[in-house]
Amino acid sequence: MKKFFAIVAMVAACSFSMSTSVMAQEAEAAATEQVDSAAAATDSTAVEEAEAPAEEAAAPAVVEEESVSLHKSLKTKFIEGGADFMALVAIALVLGLALCIERIIYLTLAQVNTKKFMKDLADMVAAGKVKEAIKVCSNSRGPVAQVSKKALACLDSEDENDIATIERTINMEAEVQGTYLEENCSWITLFIAMAPSLGFLGTVIGMVQAFDDIQKAGDISPTVVAGGMKVALITTIFGIVVALILQVFYNYILSRVEALTANMEEAAQELLVMCVKSDKCKK
Repeated sequence: MKKFFAIVAMVAACSFSMSTSVMAQEAEAAATEQVDSAAAATDSTAVEEAEAPAEEAAAPAVVEEESVSLHKSLKTKFIEGGADFMALVAIALVLGLALCIERIIYLTLAQVNTKKFMKDLADMVAAGKVKEAIKVCSNSRGPVAQVSKKALACLDSEDENDIATIERTINMEAEVQGTYLEENCSWITLFIAMAPSLGFLGTVIGMVQAFDDIQKAGDISPTVVAGGMKVALITTIFGIVVALILQVFYNYILSRVEALTANMEEAAQELLVMCVKSDKCKK
């Protein structure tokens, strides 16, 4: 958006300067050469037509100049923030994003159509095909399939097919799968807290540098303090931005974990009903 307004402003300035130049040329021509109004209008049109392509050619150059200046500005600010702390903030961003992407991929692959999956299992268990149902669970991914596999394995056994054992097995496996879903989330929260902390640490060091410069110069002036204050503000800004980016991904991951947990709870209830209705379950 800033590029757009900058381009509009520069084009408007060019148009204004060209129109001023044209008016000056017309006035000079009228005063010295005594040409008539028709000839002056013709000269003005010719000048505008000659300068229009130049204005059109200048627009892409302005865009390219703005993009290059933005890239150079980001690099300059990164370097001015201090290589040590800015590199640490960048590492926190890269590692945090890597963990977020890994969790998103894992949770996406763990998502299944719970209602359809449980309906297929219920039909097979009702038909007495418990082993086939266990094989389907083994070939399926996600926490719902793993919880169903453990419950059906208990149902198919000879000594653990009572409803109390099946319910206990379902609860234990659900806790295990919930732990798998939240794996590496603690590291993401660590990088979320670390990024602004590194920024604030850079702020403190920048302030110390500013007071050190004041002590060496023996004068409190904006020029002396500006260097340290710039480092302090840049590191703080980058640290907060990194934390905000990681926080957005982390909240999305938590929402997916909650959705999968709700699916497991729903599947657990259907599994208990399924096992109770089975002939192999000890009432």
